[in-house]
Amino acid sequence: MVLRNLMRVLGSDRKDARNLTHEEAYRALDSILGGGESEILIGAFLTTLRWKGVTVEELMGFARAARDQANIPCQGVAGLVTLCPPHDGHDQYPPLDVAAALTAAAAGARVMIISDRCVPPRRGLTAANVLEALGISMTWDPSEAEDWVAKGRFAAISIAGLLPPILNLRRVRGDITVRTPLSTLEKLMAPTSSAVVLGAQVGPVLGTAVEVIQSLGHPRGIAIQGLDGGIIPSVRRRTRGIELVDKHLVPVTVEPEDFGLQSATEPELPMFGPPDEGYGTADNPALVEAAGEITMNLLRGEMGPARNAALLGAALVLKASGRCLTLAEGVDSATRALDDGGAMQVLERLRTLVR
Repeated sequence: MVLRNLMRVLGSDRKDARNLTHEEAYRALDSILGGGESEILIGAFLTTLRWKGVTVEELMGFARAARDQANIPCQGVAGLVTLCPPHDGHDQYPPLDVAAALTAAAAGARVMIISDRCVPPRRGLTAANVLEALGISMTWDPSEAEDWVAKGRFAAISIAGLLPPILNLRRVRGDITVRTPLSTLEKLMAPTSSAVVLGAQVGPVLGTAVEVIQSLGHPRGIAIQGLDGGIIPSVRRRTRGIELVDKHLVPVTVEPEDFGLQSATEPELPMFGPPDEGYGTADNPALVEAAGEITMNLLRGEMGPARNAALLGAALVLKASGRCLTLAEGVDSATRALDDGGAMQVLERLRTLVR
């Protein structure tokens, strides 16, 4: 049992603890995914890492172990941007990742979203739920995702399709009830050749996330502290991020007012009362339908906070892809793609591919 020895390395309190090396972190996750550890040890290990704080070296080790066991599509696809939102989703804001991705695809980018549904602890709404509400399912097949990107410039794939052993950790994650390093790991499963747009929680994790992106060899990327730790910026206030470009890390600030996209309120989900214990937003069919309706309405031209937020998200995707040098250029390109019906056309093309 690898974890039993590593728990001694991590120590019983902050004074005794030391960080894991890259190799130790690799062996730990490799053993977890390989089914060689008990749920009790996995839970203790993840909880210890949470209170200790995860380092760049540890995340790199985890990511490389997971990538070695995963079947990641679209390696080497030119101009691809992988969107990496939180897999436990949103419970207050509609996930606008799909709208932003379709808009960026219509503006010329190739986009792949890695997502899932009903992931603990939050079990919130994700891109997977929005696609479901639009009558389209994300794919679990990496080869199918490659086909969608090649023919439609857009794909959404389940993390479980890339890395099936991650499903075996659902119960442990639900019992812990707080986010663990697995939440970050899931956002690091992009093909190394692609640019990435990664959602980060508030705090120092922003810098850690973009350093890991850089260390894993991605050519470009943006880590952004969007709504609920997602990839969609706020339309009420400034959103902070860090961009990886030409091997350099550069601060990014998204000011919605600079682009005429500021709103008095954020795009919000309707209120249906608190979820039952053990359930989340994504377990409510009415909220799933509402999230799909918000996305469809903005694709049809409805003005408002959801449209503004989706345009800012699409601009980030276009900037990360290198198609646009500035966010202002990205907003202009995204606005044209949305207003001329291009984003809706990408959706319709996807529906044809799914059938």
